Amino acid sequence: MKMGNFALMGAIISAISVFSSAAAADTKVGMITTLSGGGAGLGIDVKDGFMLAIKQSGRSDIKVVIEDDQRKPDVAVQLADKMIQSEKVDVLTGIIWSNLAMAVVPSVTTQGKIYLSPNAGPSPLAGKGCHPNYFNVAWQNDSLHNGGGAYAQSAGYKNVFIMAPNYPAGTDALNGFKALFEGDIAAEVYTKLGQTDYAAEIAQIRASEADAVYFFLPGGMGISFLKQYSGSGVDIPVVGPAFSFDQGILQAVGAAALGVRNTSQWNKDLDTTTNKAFVKSFKAEYSRLPSLYASQGFDTANLLISAIEAADISDIEAFRAALKSANFTSVRGDFKFGKNNHPIHDVYIREVIQEGDIFTNKIIGKVLNDHGDPYSKDCKM
Repeated sequence: MKMGNFALMGAIISAISVFSSAAAADTKVGMITTLSGGGAGLGIDVKDGFMLAIKQSGRSDIKVVIEDDQRKPDVAVQLADKMIQSEKVDVLTGIIWSNLAMAVVPSVTTQGKIYLSPNAGPSPLAGKGCHPNYFNVAWQNDSLHNGGGAYAQSAGYKNVFIMAPNYPAGTDALNGFKALFEGDIAAEVYTKLGQTDYAAEIAQIRASEADAVYFFLPGGMGISFLKQYSGSGVDIPVVGPAFSFDQGILQAVGAAALGVRNTSQWNKDLDTTTNKAFVKSFKAEYSRLPSLYASQGFDTANLLISAIEAADISDIEAFRAALKSANFTSVRGDFKFGKNNHPIHDVYIREVIQEGDIFTNKIIGKVLNDHGDPYSKDCKM
């Protein structure tokens, strides 16, 4: 054999070796979420849902690095930089809180990394601040609050007291409610993020002449408010998004939440094969019912897996196209992205019920069909 042929064969073998190595390369995921302090239950649920999907996929090539952001924006930014520069992650995910998302996501995407949000969906990142590297697998912040406004309107409420924490998701929440509610606003109140004493706000509600209260208080804030409200003697009906009536919150609040109506894009009784299997497997794995947050973590991981199966992550355009196609089976049923990479989906109204010793939700109707967000029109992608 001539030397030229040896050289050609060597080049071919080398190319095959490089291709095989690339095809077998790991995908490294950086998960920054809240695992301690107030709101830790939300981060733990996202993490557990995400890791359950990875486990079920059987893919040993997906490596997940997990860090606790302590619900602090500066900590989250430092962790993101560390993961990108030192850990060399390909994809980031996990953030629960919108103020942390606003600090982290623009930095991550401009460094050329993909960010998949399993929760926070602040309006600036859905509109003018949209980015082809940023995908929200949960909702845009306004979404469930749009459902709350639509439900309050259909229920015949005329004068609603609305309340949320003073941070980006809180502003989006009340704007989202007002967008689809045509009645009067008795008062619009913003509390401190992390607040646990609501005596002053309950006094305002009592004096407001409102015929309903709409509130968004996630995590421990919602637990504190509902317990205090229940014991206050104020009998004005309350409505809220799923974040204030989620599985973990309900166990802490107990009977005080029974009968309350709340909005969600998911519930454990959604009648889809994938959802039934998810609820069963999550309960078997973690000995508790899944929450809204767990369902979002599960969907986020399955979206990522579908993209890895369709495209090489080193080809960023092909990988983004694979994510955009959303070729996975969501626990919520049909799933698709709008042009700003935020979901278009149904929003349901749920009621808090008791099943044995467990407080949970059941779907009683649908309030919005194929609902997108109003900020998509400002996204230039």
